[in-house]
Amino acid sequence: MPPTLHTGYLPGCIGRIAELHARYYHPLVGFGLPFEAKVARELAAFCERMDPQRDGLWLALQDGVVHGSIAIDGAHAAQDGAHLRWFIASDALRGSGMGKQLLSTAMDFCNARGYGHSYLWTFDGLGAARHLYEKHGFQLVHQQAGTQWGAEVREQKFERRADI
Repeated sequence: MPPTLHTGYLPGCIGRIAELHARYYHPLVGFGLPFEAKVARELAAFCERMDPQRDGLWLALQDGVVHGSIAIDGAHAAQDGAHLRWFIASDALRGSGMGKQLLSTAMDFCNARGYGHSYLWTFDGLGAARHLYEKHGFQLVHQQAGTQWGAEVREQKFERRADI
């Protein structure tokens, strides 16, 4: 069956999203326990305070299993912009167009909520993701060496300004 998009929390999604991130980024750049714990902790806090009028969480499901995710944290959108977070697709979905669908859904949500400014943090070397971000109007605005995810990488901040 083709993957489907689910809006909102599902039981087990926090652990599964943390697992997807850990299993992808550990072999790629060596992110370990600090990264997985950070994803799980911050995603759990987000889910507990999530307000569907302000925030969004979308899950890519295949056969009832979470294979991808994206979130928009609008808690500080008025001051800082809407924060795009936890964008990931499993190996099974990578290249299927689901990443584009997840990102388009999140940007449509931002537009519908009047979030004219959104941003995300990532790091250098993720070419496919960067291509999707740029295709959706994001631009690289800042780079710095950093270790916020448990290994040194060249962190990058992308921003999108939308005409709403």
